Amino acid sequence: MNRHFTTILDLTADEFMDIIDRSLAYKHRRYKNKKPLKNKSIGLFFEKPSTRTRVSFEVAIYELGGNTVNLNPKEMQIGRGETLQDTSRVLSRYLDGIVFRVLSHRTIQTFSECSTIPVINGLSDMYHPCQAIADMMTIKEFKGSLKGIKLAYVGDGNNVANSLIQSCAYADIELVLACPEEYNPDSNVIEEIQEKFKRDIRITADPFEAVKDADVVYTDVWVSMGQEGDKDKKIEILKDFQVNSTLMSHAKKDAIVLHCLPAYRGLEITDEVIDGQQSKVFDQAENRLHTAKAILEFLIK
Repeated sequence: MNRHFTTILDLTADEFMDIIDRSLAYKHRRYKNKKPLKNKSIGLFFEKPSTRTRVSFEVAIYELGGNTVNLNPKEMQIGRGETLQDTSRVLSRYLDGIVFRVLSHRTIQTFSECSTIPVINGLSDMYHPCQAIADMMTIKEFKGSLKGIKLAYVGDGNNVANSLIQSCAYADIELVLACPEEYNPDSNVIEEIQEKFKRDIRITADPFEAVKDADVVYTDVWVSMGQEGDKDKKIEILKDFQVNSTLMSHAKKDAIVLHCLPAYRGLEITDEVIDGQQSKVFDQAENRLHTAKAILEFLIK
């Protein structure tokens, strides 16, 4: 049966943990000569600019022995009106898998409904599951385990926050989100996790309450791509949710700091924190490569 990875919940809890462990194994240079994608071609369909997602997947595919095919929607017939469904049926006959980075999650849903090859969500407006796998890998790498961890997410309740909610449920991590009421995570995501896992999702408007005794403090950009029209409004509302040294003083002394990048220094995070000893931000970015390998290997047989 064909498998897709459009949200964290497309995996079982055991598969989720296995991919994290496999990612750590790739980082430790085990399986470095393994080429599970030999003679395989993977499409990269990107509607949005990208640094980490594009480069990590291109390098991962190459190092696993595969070939990348860049799919620019503006250079395809889909840009002239061909349906997503027809495009999906055609590309399924050429490719062995496809990575999407899109404006609307509905694009991924529509494509995957007709696809006979694995579809990977590299980012949509609703979810960022590949990032969440790298986040969990980074926490396990530096904390030794995911159990017993308290993670405080501070800022905009965006696609990253939605995927963290799902990931923390699987990893049994205590998650507290500090968001202004206007920018809470998606209510459907929260309700689904509460129903599926019988656990409350803690949300507060007080970032100091959220980070108290936290093992991990996580933030993300306040203004995502496509939201530039709301920039001034969002910055004003989120100004008290900055991750700075004062806020970090309320977390555990050995707490680590995560940010999925790109960072807008001086807004959601200060130079002092992102460049400080507690920051694992660039290890987290590196881990996108190792998790891309593990995800590709799992999905593409």
